[in-house]
Amino acid sequence: MAPRKLAAGNWKMNGTLASLAEIDRLLADHPAPGCDVLICPPATLVHAMAARAQGRIATGGQDCHARTSGAHTGDIAAAQLKDAGASHVILGHSERRTDHAETDAQVAAKAVAAHQAGLVAVICVGETEAQRDAGQTLDVISAQLAGSVPDGATAANTVIAYEPVWAIGTGRTPTNDQIAEVHALMRDRLAARFADGADFALLYGGSVKPGNAAEIFAIPHVNGALVGGASLKAEDFGPIIAALSAA
Repeated sequence: MAPRKLAAGNWKMNGTLASLAEIDRLLADHPAPGCDVLICPPATLVHAMAARAQGRIATGGQDCHARTSGAHTGDIAAAQLKDAGASHVILGHSERRTDHAETDAQVAAKAVAAHQAGLVAVICVGETEAQRDAGQTLDVISAQLAGSVPDGATAANTVIAYEPVWAIGTGRTPTNDQIAEVHALMRDRLAARFADGADFALLYGGSVKPGNAAEIFAIPHVNGALVGGASLKAEDFGPIIAALSAA
């Protein structure tokens, strides 16, 4: 089974109910895309977006708690995301790792909770600029994969997204060779650990735009993208979906 192609959008802390008009535009412009499409809005919009998209575009959360319920004010359980209509959840994004000091072990625990709730975990890994400059990229990615991806992960319930921290929202993008090197490493590590490791979808994220999407999708072992700012508007995200569909 070849990895499924996935165009995923992360709206981060952006969007209101009025923003769901962008979903209508995407559905109208791409009625039968040649790839899976996922958008992860703020938690306030998960239920409304899932109802609006009606399964034609998947809806995901941006984080979940490792516990199923309890005294965790402000947090959201994976089962609650599922109940609201989500099918996926982003975990271990660099902004969560940085802003909330999330560790690999915490990300892995959240992934287990997501799997138990029937959600696909989109687990993020990526190096900082200092780590890249120090030549530590491959070691960092290997360690994050080992620590953040639980033993129960499969190609059906887990997606891996490589997001070099220094390329997120900066307009900077690694060279094609740098992206290829990391994605080849991820494929090797997953294939060595999991029976279906060759089938995990591997996404690239970090300043993916309409202008560079096709070039990035031509890189071996890049099965899609996790897109930030460019996913907020259909006019920007649409061409990325089209490029992946044609890849």
